[in-house]
Amino acid sequence: MFKIFSQLLGDDSRFLNQYLTKAVIYGVLSGLTITVLIPVVFYTLKGEVSSAVIWLILLLIGVIACWKLRQLTELAGIKVGESILRNARHRIGDHVASLPIGWFNPDNTARLSHIISKGMIEVAQLPAHLITPVVSGSIAPLVLVIALLILHPLLGMVALVSLPIIVSVLLLASRLGEKADQDFNERSAHTSQRIVEFAQAQSVLRAFSSEGSSTRFLERAIDDQQKSSEQLIVMTTLSIIMGSWVVQTVFAALLCIAIVWLNDLLVTGVHPTEIVAVVVALILVTRFIDPMQDVANYGEALRSAKGHLNAVREIFMIQPLPEPMVEKEPKGNNVTLNQVSFAYEKNEPLVLNQISLEIESGSMVALIGASGSGKTTLARLIARFFDVTEGEVMIGGVNVKNMTEKTLTDTISQIFQDSYLFQGSVRENILMGKPDASEKELQSVLVQSGLQSVIESLPNGLDTLVGEGGAKLSGGERQRIAIARALIKDAPILLVDEATAALDAENQAVIAETLERLRGSKTLIVIAHQLSTIQMADQIVVLENGSIKELGSHETLINKEGEYSHFIAQRQRAKGWRIV
Repeated sequence: MFKIFSQLLGDDSRFLNQYLTKAVIYGVLSGLTITVLIPVVFYTLKGEVSSAVIWLILLLIGVIACWKLRQLTELAGIKVGESILRNARHRIGDHVASLPIGWFNPDNTARLSHIISKGMIEVAQLPAHLITPVVSGSIAPLVLVIALLILHPLLGMVALVSLPIIVSVLLLASRLGEKADQDFNERSAHTSQRIVEFAQAQSVLRAFSSEGSSTRFLERAIDDQQKSSEQLIVMTTLSIIMGSWVVQTVFAALLCIAIVWLNDLLVTGVHPTEIVAVVVALILVTRFIDPMQDVANYGEALRSAKGHLNAVREIFMIQPLPEPMVEKEPKGNNVTLNQVSFAYEKNEPLVLNQISLEIESGSMVALIGASGSGKTTLARLIARFFDVTEGEVMIGGVNVKNMTEKTLTDTISQIFQDSYLFQGSVRENILMGKPDASEKELQSVLVQSGLQSVIESLPNGLDTLVGEGGAKLSGGERQRIAIARALIKDAPILLVDEATAALDAENQAVIAETLERLRGSKTLIVIAHQLSTIQMADQIVVLENGSIKELGSHETLINKEGEYSHFIAQRQRAKGWRIV
């Protein structure tokens, strides 16, 4: 747990060390202060008032010191919590920013959002409110065990042996609730994602959902969260009962031993000093149990927060793609895939299997195939969203693993099927591709992307605000801005994934003309279903089940009467469809 705290705190981990030191000293001082009760009670019962007063003064000093040290410890804990709220999100963000782009799927994004929001708040509360009583409640009994061993060896031995038993039972109780806690956190993250989705997709939900059914996905997520919450409550209750039960059992055992001890004294004859010892022992037994009960009670809350820490640890365990020790600059813009195989997870089926492909500099390659054939995965491996499982991807004769992220980013520009626009103006979104672009360059890409007429129709032209995610624009307008953003970057290699899917026929033709103009000056790797785009390609790659089924030019493949010929025939038939 504290290792994850150190990762979150970074340079501020010294605050954690200071806090833990104070918490440990507070626990020791609490135990020693309680043991001062021994001489106070001993001399009081013997009637030696002056000696009892001296020890009572020491007891009061210890109580005041404990009170002050508890304040200082809690302030140190608050300082740790403030540091977590101030810096931990940045450290998680810095780490996540270095992860492979392919890591950012909907599930991981929802989990990350849950950790950053609710998780960090709960973690920040740990030092000031939970860890202090747990640490002190774990250390103070150790001091009291020593005192019990001196007073009555059997009592001391039972107390000593009970400590690992209590710890074992508390750990077992904690593990009982871990799975339920993890499931609850996952369901909560999923519900949060559904709530955002529900708010953002109202147009789709209302268009395709009948009365009352537009909320079914959200309601299902809430129901699942409620079930996991009920299960968590049951497991939490069982854990608390189990922890309290073992502590009370130990208390009962110690009390029985003290009663037997007292009974033996009554049988053999009672000496006042021995009566005092029994009374003091009973006091120590009570004070021994109290902090252990605190540990049992707070332990469950600690376990719940530990779930968030484990989620943070899992994120930190995900390693960024390794950067080369010595960078190699690509010599040219040709792309080579040499016996490339890829699976998203170990022991999962290969998505791509033994792909070998040579893409000449300045040429245009079209990737086609059925959904799930591996087109997008192949393009993402070139951009190093992931590292290949086997083989190598090379640009300009250099393995992409030997290129820094900056070099690779400068070399490749991408147009995605679903491109995201950031809050701001149209101009700001386009200039993300090249912040220092001139007005001439900006106007040029407006023409190339078919965006000029759109800009003229917008109320404030290039300075029109697009809204969150581009919500104020149509899907086609958003896509054209994304295309302009990629074009203004002017990288030598351009990856295009279904760029014209959201565009009308007129703008599809504009983009096709732009791609035609870019041939020869840029290496184009295009995933497309449009016949005009496919036919202009220098090389067509037909993928099926992660393997290259056919490879060649349009003229070569159309005459083979294979998969490509069948694909073209389907498209031509579809092109002639009419709504009557």
